[in-house]
Amino acid sequence: MNKIEILPGIELKNKALWLKKEKILVISDLHLGYEEALNQRGIFIPRVIFSKIKKEIIELLKLKPKKIIILGDLKHEFAQISAQEWSDALELINLITKKAKIILIKGNHDTILGPIAKKKGLEILPFYYLDKEKIIFIHGNKITPDKELYSAKIMIIGHEHPAIELREGVKKEKYKCFLLGKWKKTKIVVVPSFLPTLGENILKEKFLSPFLKQTREDVEKFKVFVIQDKKFYDFGTIKEIRTVSK
Repeated sequence: MNKIEILPGIELKNKALWLKKEKILVISDLHLGYEEALNQRGIFIPRVIFSKIKKEIIELLKLKPKKIIILGDLKHEFAQISAQEWSDALELINLITKKAKIILIKGNHDTILGPIAKKKGLEILPFYYLDKEKIIFIHGNKITPDKELYSAKIMIIGHEHPAIELREGVKKEKYKCFLLGKWKKTKIVVVPSFLPTLGENILKEKFLSPFLKQTREDVEKFKVFVIQDKKFYDFGTIKEIRTVSK
């Protein structure tokens, strides 16, 4: 895996961020239970996603993090906790807590995450803030009036599931990516979904996060770092990619 610092001291590690000095690993949007939700809608896929997630988490735990921040949407269902969500979430939490402390940030899909968190003695936070470094970790689905949001120098969000679709003739492939830009005067890093199947094409889809609903000129300046086979590629800005892909 090649090494890329998206910001000083913040490295890209697979679909996660690694704050080297603080030994904090950041992952987002696992959407556990996604397969069962599809099954209930009549879409039947093999239930292999969770085993892939566990394998990637185990690999990342080799970094020996002190904390793992889950940036929201640990589970998928809005109105219930499915059997798969109960099983997978508890297994994943058990796996992580053997090695590191978990920080759970509330995502928009986490409306009924409370019983799972309570069972494991965890608190669900609206955001997590490193005061010394002025870094805020927040899901990214809404802009809140919290003073920490406006005092932060760096904001790290999920929610957006950024990806980019590349075409060659009739063939097209979608790759997850990280985004780096600004919101007001704050640097913002957008982390891709850890769920292997989720990704929104940033060249075509409307942005989900209000932090990215800026003027087209501003959002086109966001830099794109693509993941392919655990390697990272600096693709330049959204504007540059859009120009080349026309």
